Order: sequence, then structure tokens, then C-alpha cells
Amino acid sequence: MHILDLSIFLIYMLAIVGFGISFLFRKRTAWDFTTGGGRLPAWAIGMSIFATFVSSISFLALPGYAYSTNWNGFVFSFSIPLAAWIAVKYFVPLYRKLQCESAYFYLEQRFGTWARIYTSCCYLLTQLARMGAIMYLLALPMNALLGWSIPSIIILIGVSVVIYAMLGGIEAVIWTDAVQGIILIGGALACLGVIFFEIPDGPAAVFRIAGDADKFSLGSFKLDFTTSTFWMILVYGLFINLQNFGIDQSYVQRYLTAKNEGEAKKATWWGSLLYVPVSLVFFFIGTALFAYYESFPDLLPKGIAGDKVFPYFIVNQLPVGVTGLLIASIFAAGMSTVSTSINSSATVILSDHFSKYIHPNPSEKLSLRVLRVSSLVMGLLSIVVGLAFNGVSSALEVWWALSSIFSGGILGLFLLGLLSKAKNPQAIFAVFLGVLVIFWMSLSTILIRNGLPQTFANPLHANMTIVIGTLTIFLMGFGLTWVGEKLKT
Repeated sequence: MHILDLSIFLIYMLAIVGFGISFLFRKRTAWDFTTGGGRLPAWAIGMSIFATFVSSISFLALPGYAYSTNWNGFVFSFSIPLAAWIAVKYFVPLYRKLQCESAYFYLEQRFGTWARIYTSCCYLLTQLARMGAIMYLLALPMNALLGWSIPSIIILIGVSVVIYAMLGGIEAVIWTDAVQGIILIGGALACLGVIFFEIPDGPAAVFRIAGDADKFSLGSFKLDFTTSTFWMILVYGLFINLQNFGIDQSYVQRYLTAKNEGEAKKATWWGSLLYVPVSLVFFFIGTALFAYYESFPDLLPKGIAGDKVFPYFIVNQLPVGVTGLLIASIFAAGMSTVSTSINSSATVILSDHFSKYIHPNPSEKLSLRVLRVSSLVMGLLSIVVGLAFNGVSSALEVWWALSSIFSGGILGLFLLGLLSKAKNPQAIFAVFLGVLVIFWMSLSTILIRNGLPQTFANPLHANMTIVIGTLTIFLMGFGLTWVGEKLKT
């Protein structure tokens, strides 16, 4: 890599870690560490929500998807405005009223201690799998871009993020997310501008070549949930985003960092709606790359996989300096997501476990120590998980399976508590049944490979796991409650 590109990348890494560490020198309480004292501006919180949406997976996978196929995956973004409206109308006021930094306190109020333990443990397991998958998937293109070994890149990312997430708290995470979000957007737009400038006839050629190849298709409009149709992606996106806004600690914690409920709502709208045009840019990059290499076929190695085209373009076709910016952008996407997960996980460990079962009413000094140690432990464990991903045949498939299992249908339990009169027994039975359905849908492919009859295969697309799991829990709990009330009368 050119010395200028390497310098830009290293300066960025040192600057972002140093900026995060600077928050260590501010006097703070445990409440400050987890919520920023409820004094952060809406625009910065919104940028942090946006950065939580965008991971290094999105930065690299979306252009690769658009290059290889079409814009079917962009349908996911169509679900975000509806999910954000529901969040602003119902979820933000709920959590602002509770004034508890844990997203799972509400479920304890509705269904008892078991619900809080179950959902918080599911969240921690999901975050470990998420952080490990992101660091590993980020390491793959960075290995090609920088030539460093995959384990070295995973360790570098993990240690860098742990330092400022552990020392700076949620303020460091949100402000560094804001900076990294701006860099990420700038890098993507710079890349698109270079493609438009380099390709003969500019943007008109991109639209012509991509249009002839049907690259702008949003997928089939058939009402089919066994393949990746328009409606399947839309429904999947709605449920995923409802889970994000409604019960994901990473999002819920940000509602409390705002000065008031109105500011929290602005931040939610800003962060979620910003993702829509930015994801459009990512898809357009993939489509523009398709047109670019159709115009210059000799520049691309034969048989290169779609996911590797964007990294190849960054290294070989971008001008010196812009390559460094793009590499910094990719790292920004990964570091933002991992830092968010570390901070939110530490908050869950303190609120839902340590201060509740190990040491009730801990002092401010002890609470801060627990938060920092928890951040360190979760960060180190995520590095171990990332290293464990090294060598798997498909990291994305492993991540999808793990996230489906570990999420455990917690969205279904949350909606059951919010929209029904279900009590503890109905909720327990509904969750038990829902988890069985999730296990079957997630693991049926693996079980069939190991001898289970094909008859028991999951007929739906893998992305429908969260949809069916959530509906099973909600409908079963709602139905049992309705039957119980009828029997009483």
C-alpha cells in the first residue's frame, strides 16, 4: 500500500482511539458512563444510531450483493421508516418513562425475574456472536487490502475498540460513532464519484449498462416467502428493525442519552432515516462497479467473487489518498458497531446481573469498575469469538444461525408484554414453544445433513426465522390468555 494511504489509515486509527480515551478525564458516575448523563445532542445520538445500523458487513457486503445480483436487498431499507414510526410513538416514550438503563427491566415488570435474565443473557450471547462475526468478516478484505494476517487484524480491531469503549463510556462511543459515521459517508461518496469520473460517458453509462442487465430490480413481487422476494425482505426487515428499536440494548440505551423525550425522538428519526439514502449509495456503488468493469473487463481478474470486487477496486483503481480514506471508512464501520456492542453489553452486565444479584446498590466507584471490567471482558471474549470464526466455510451463515438462536424470540416476548394481558404462565409456555420453533428453523439444514429426513426441512427462507419465532410466541401467548379469560367467564 502507498505510504500516503497507510499514513491516512494509521493517523485515523490513532486519532479515533485518542479521542475516545480523552473522555476518561471527565468526572463521571455510572449513570454518566451508561447514558452520558442524558445530555447528549440529538444529532450525535442519531449519527450513533446510524453507525449502529451500518457495520463493516454492510459497507462491503451491500456493494458485493448489488454487483452480483440486483437491488433486492435494498427493500430492507423500506421497512425502516415504519419501524422508526412505531419506535417513536411507543418504544421511546416507554423507555423514557421507565428511566432504567436496561432494556430488559420492562420485561421483569411484566413477567418476573426469569424474563429479565432470559432476555439479557440472550442479548449478551448475540452480541458476542455479532462482534466476533464483524471482526472476522472485516479482517477478510483487510487481509487483501493490507496484507496483514487475519488474526492480527482481529486483535488490532478488538484492542483498539476496547480501549476507548472501556475508558470513555457511552459518550466516547457516541461521539466517535458520529465522527466515524461522517467518515464512512464521505468515503462511500468519494468512491462513487471516482467511478462516475472514470467510466466513459459518466453516470449515463452506469444507468444504461446496469439497466440493460436488470441490476435495479427489487426482486419478484410474488407473495412467496420461500425465496428472496420483495415481500419476504420487507417483512424480514420490519421484524428485525422492530427488534432493534424495541428490545435491543444498543438502541434503547441511546433513548436515555438525550436531554428529553422530544430529543430522543429526533435522534431516532435522524439515525434511522439517514441509513436509507446511505444504503442506497452502497447499492449504487455495487451497480456502478458492475458497469465500470463491463466497460473495462480487462481490469478485473477472471472468476473473482462478487464480495471481493469492491476491495479489489479500492486497492487497484482508486487514486492514492482515496484508498486510505476508504480503508479508514471500512474500519470506521466495524469499530462503530463493535464499540456499541461492548458498551451496551457492559451496561446489561451491571444493571441486569451484578447490581441485582451479586451486589445490590453498589457504590459509584464499584459500579464504574464493574462497567470497565465488563467492557474489557466482553471485548476480549469477542476477539476470541472472532478468532474462532477463522476457517469456517461461511461466516455469514454461522452468524445468521447463531443470531437466530440467541435472539430467542425476545421480540415476541416484548410484544406480548406490550400488546396483551398475558401473565407469567402463558408467557413461559409461549417462549418455550417459540424457542423450539427457532431451533428447528435455524438448524434443520444442519440436522438434515446429519440424517434427519428431508420431510422435516424448514420450507421457508432462513430470514423468516425471526418472523415465525416472534409470531409463535406472541400468538401462542395471546391465544392462551384469551382462552383463559373465556374459561373464567
